[in-house]
Amino acid sequence: MKYYSRLNTIIGWIVLIFASAVYMLTAEASTSFWDCGEFIATGYKLEIGHPPGAPVFMIITRFFTLFASDISQVALMANYMSGIASGFTVLFLFWSVTHLARKIVIKTESDYTMSNIIAIIGSGLIGAVAFTFTDTIWFSAVEGEVYAMSSFFTAIVFWAILKWENEADEPHANRWIILIAYLMGLSIGVHLLNLLTIPAIVLVYYFRKYTFSWKGLFISLFLSILILAVIQYGVIQYVLRIASMFELMFVNSFGLPISSGLLFFGLVLVSALLYGIYFTHKKRKVLLNTILLSLTVILIGYSSFAIIVIRSLANPPMDENNPENFFSLESYVNREQYGDRPLMFGPVYNAPITGIKIGRPYYLPRGDKYVKTTERRDYEYDERFMMFFPRLYSRKDEHIKAYDQWAHIKGTPIQVMGRDGKNQTVRKPTFGENITYFIKYQIGHMYFRYFMWNFSGRQNDIQSYGEVNNGNWITGIKFIDELFYGTQDNLPVSVKDHKSRNKYYLLPFILGLIGMFYQADKNKKDFLVVLTLFFMTGIAILLYLNQPPMEPRERDYTYAGSFYAFAIWLGLGVLGIYSFLSSKIKKLPAAAISILLTTSVPVLLGTENWDDHDRSGRYTARDMAYNYLMSCAPNAILFTNGDNDTFPLWYLQEVEGVRTDVRVVNLMLLNTDWHIVQSKRKAYESDALPISMPDEKIVEGINNVVYIDKRVDRYVPIKEVIDFVRSDDPRMKVMSQDGERMDFIPTNKFILPINAAEVIKNGTVSAKDSSLILPEIRWEVNNEYFTKSELMVLDILANNNWKRPIYFVSPGRENTLGLDDYLQNEGYAYRLVPIRTTARGYLSVGRMNSNDLYNKVINVYRWGRMNEPDVYLGHFDLRTIQVTRVRNIFHQLADVLIAENKNDSALKVIDKAMLLMPHEKVPYDYYILDLIDDYYRIGATEKANKIVLQFAKINYEDFVYQNKLNKRFNGLLSRDLRIAAEYTRSLEMLAMQYGQNDLQKEVNTLFQIMAPVMQQPMQ
Repeated sequence: MKYYSRLNTIIGWIVLIFASAVYMLTAEASTSFWDCGEFIATGYKLEIGHPPGAPVFMIITRFFTLFASDISQVALMANYMSGIASGFTVLFLFWSVTHLARKIVIKTESDYTMSNIIAIIGSGLIGAVAFTFTDTIWFSAVEGEVYAMSSFFTAIVFWAILKWENEADEPHANRWIILIAYLMGLSIGVHLLNLLTIPAIVLVYYFRKYTFSWKGLFISLFLSILILAVIQYGVIQYVLRIASMFELMFVNSFGLPISSGLLFFGLVLVSALLYGIYFTHKKRKVLLNTILLSLTVILIGYSSFAIIVIRSLANPPMDENNPENFFSLESYVNREQYGDRPLMFGPVYNAPITGIKIGRPYYLPRGDKYVKTTERRDYEYDERFMMFFPRLYSRKDEHIKAYDQWAHIKGTPIQVMGRDGKNQTVRKPTFGENITYFIKYQIGHMYFRYFMWNFSGRQNDIQSYGEVNNGNWITGIKFIDELFYGTQDNLPVSVKDHKSRNKYYLLPFILGLIGMFYQADKNKKDFLVVLTLFFMTGIAILLYLNQPPMEPRERDYTYAGSFYAFAIWLGLGVLGIYSFLSSKIKKLPAAAISILLTTSVPVLLGTENWDDHDRSGRYTARDMAYNYLMSCAPNAILFTNGDNDTFPLWYLQEVEGVRTDVRVVNLMLLNTDWHIVQSKRKAYESDALPISMPDEKIVEGINNVVYIDKRVDRYVPIKEVIDFVRSDDPRMKVMSQDGERMDFIPTNKFILPINAAEVIKNGTVSAKDSSLILPEIRWEVNNEYFTKSELMVLDILANNNWKRPIYFVSPGRENTLGLDDYLQNEGYAYRLVPIRTTARGYLSVGRMNSNDLYNKVINVYRWGRMNEPDVYLGHFDLRTIQVTRVRNIFHQLADVLIAENKNDSALKVIDKAMLLMPHEKVPYDYYILDLIDDYYRIGATEKANKIVLQFAKINYEDFVYQNKLNKRFNGLLSRDLRIAAEYTRSLEMLAMQYGQNDLQKEVNTLFQIMAPVMQQPMQ
């Protein structure tokens, strides 16, 4: 027994070192896309990130970043933190597997034979090492995000209840229960996923303390859900709500100072808990004492959110949602900014709105009182369109279209009153169609697909919206993959050699099934525990999230706990094989053979997954942010759109201190009052933004939408428009349906005056172009309304008076208020200038300072080592390169240089583009055609011909393969086929245009095979 315990402990720590080393060796060298830049920045400077916050994650990140040798290593230290947290997750998995395996094999002391010990340790080792290399945990383990640490908390609390199980009859065994409660309280400050282990923990307690009965089992499960609800709603939500009620009563009703109500509530709560603990201890009420102690330590762990309030009160540059009082903290923790999703009962997507339901008010401190600003509001719907278990609820057009694709909705006709007062027919989705969507999309696409990624294989890492050729699971077993995804013969290189095409031949999946059935046969109680953990951290999350279609990114990280549970069975599968073999041969050889056989699983997972999970040496996100900032003139205002073009910028400014004179303004977040208020403050070297709208005009619920009522049919200076909206004069308001006076905009025609002297002085326009400066910019919009964000952009433009350069990360009327014709291409960002240049084609801005951009492209910009052989560009790296149109930056610069007779410089630019983005790294797209044309125009014919032929063959190979799939899947890929044909046709035309007759004939031969598809309608 002692020998086994010592060996189990030593090998566990070796597993930790091994897994942590794997993750640290493959950790991203700097920040990653999505939330990582924000999380690293908030951890490094203890600032406030997006709701619901992660204070414990922040503190631990701050600790790890203290070990950075310089600021450029801060992100790497945060990534290492995730790697070490994931290493501990693997460690606790190992010990959990060996615990469960030992319970099956060891019944008496005499069962500690060498063969049994080898089998038990081998089971834990195979399960843990295999899990180390699985897709989901490895992805989270190499970046500075909360999910690695969340998995750690899941693993440690499950292991801790198993430790309690060993000691349940000993004195003070309940210390493990209290430790679990404290860890759960802490985990709230990382992510809530850990709470879903509670039902499994309760079952372990029930099976250890009580005689099994089905009634007892169901009561235990009911109690576990009740405990989960108490923590989720009672602790996390209602403690804050009750505290804020006390605060409101003490301050507004009793006239006491700010925070007096919170202090009183805190004293009452602490006193009640301390007295309850003392009383139950004195009366020897062990269970009640344990419950009160557990509740207390949960609250102690949850108290980490005090850091959020404390740091928000300091008004750091990153202070999302501004949660500096308990009213705003409650909204922050409850994620109110993201809205609600119906769970058990709610409206379907086309439910007619019948009214507005007024909810609880929002309060803000004003002087020595709290002032109500507005109320929470929600829509009321036609009762006939309400549904039990609603899955088809989102009202977004793209979601409605996707619902039909997944569920083929026919609906049930219902007569409703239209806006014109006439009856019209609306087809309400049926409950069957609702369930079809639930099974096919939410279970099949958003859970089972991810599950099979980890234990069967992965087609590629391309974001999937249900396509047959993107982001699915595969096995590597030909007939199975052909059953789901069509022919697997003669795969094109782009498919066959894709680094993220990982084939496991179902071996991890089968080994997990063996372990699952083996445990179900040998120890039904433990099987129910693991099954509950598997379900609660998988399907139960899916039920709660109620995900709409068209998610912007893959969500497999959400289900890491479920994959962890299956990895327990994967480890026990080794024991199952050992049990079978030991009935045929001697036990010692059976143990050795079972481990040798199953070693293929972690080896296969590791070798298949290493190349696409190794992010070492990759700087794509950081350098993209650097290029954005270096595209801007000093003291600029840079309007960004989403997470991936904002969070890396925040990281670079907050952590590495790059270009803090540039004020980054997220257009999406500019719809929130807190982002507007914070933009009014100076931050580092950036002065406050010139926003004139008073705070009471932009608080939540006020002016979220400002309608355009065309009462003035003339062009109006935007300063007058903003002053009109700012005014409190009732004559400048319209009456809403609810009888409220609302601000409105009286025209859709605007004037932006030009300060010619200022634009020349600050370099917006060079002196040589001064004659091109317009006296004013006149433009009109076709909108029915302005969002709060658009109103704020108009406010900034009105009050900036051209003093600060203004940039947008991408043109497009929805991002630039329709000012595209006044944008100048300055690389990664587009500058507003008082010169009209009609845009040439889609997102192609006409004006450019070629000398300035040439210097940036050749000497200033950084490229994230994207072309290095050791760097793997994942899907979102490639998508970001495509979304930011990096090839097009090179083409547009080369185009202008050619027009200026600077062919040598143009050649250098095009060559650099091809060096950075060969097809093998960044697959050719539309913009490669422009670069080929540029090569021809400057006489680099041989280089152009080479790319033409290469791209034509790539298109042909992809076309042939996709055409086979197209026939199998009834036109599902016809759009891809047509694009390949159109590219090939364009290549042929280029060869013909520049007199490359032989090449033209060769490409035409390929195109003729593709030509018929161009006559077909697009799907």
